[in-house]
Amino acid sequence: MRQTEKDWFQPLWRRVTVTGFVAAWFAFEMFWARDEFWMLITGAALAYAVWSFFIRFEDKSSKPGTGGDDNGKPEA
Repeated sequence: MRQTEKDWFQPLWRRVTVTGFVAAWFAFEMFWARDEFWMLITGAALAYAVWSFFIRFEDKSSKPGTGGDDNGKPEA
């Protein structure tokens, strides 16, 4: 994921909303449409969303001592 994408997904509610939408779509395909192709696509998208948004995502707000834009350079 690019840095601009990480910045956009920084608020938790955005990650939860996107993942919830994909989960709802997967549930629709699984229980209503029963289309195996789209079930596979949405299942893979749901697994990717959970992996990248919750397991591997580096949340800047939860780390103590990080303030705003930390690019590794000392402030002048």
